Amino acid sequence: MPLIGVGNALPDGELSWLDERNQLHMISVHSLAAGKKVVLFGGPGAFTPICNMKFVPGFIGNVEEFKSKGVDEILLISVNDPYVMKAWAQSYPENEHVKFLADDSGIYTHKLGLEIHLSDKRLGTRSHRFVLLVDDLVVKATRIEIGPLGIRENAE
Repeated sequence: MPLIGVGNALPDGELSWLDERNQLHMISVHSLAAGKKVVLFGGPGAFTPICNMKFVPGFIGNVEEFKSKGVDEILLISVNDPYVMKAWAQSYPENEHVKFLADDSGIYTHKLGLEIHLSDKRLGTRSHRFVLLVDDLVVKATRIEIGPLGIRENAE
């Protein structure tokens, strides 16, 4: 799949999450993002050092700034199962706004063109680290890390 970019329509897909009773829920990306301004971000995996200690806390710590700029939803997706994503979310007790969603098979990440194959590191297929600003299902800005130093940014 081609890499998602500015001006592209955000593809639809199903992600999953677990509620407080560990009941599995499926939700479409379009149902979360239609008619809203959304920050969608992701990385290689739950509890990985950079994502866990820097990337995710940066979003949780800046929720008010995002909200002041009209962002309605902040969505984290990762190619992990919903149980891992729930545990990851619970590791940030101060988080009230970032939704942790599982792309357990990586199908949605593939639709975005953001999958990375890390089998040589024993991680299988994961996601590049990325941030998308989406307004009513249209990508307005991107920041995508391709490889260790290759950052691609663009905005409308």
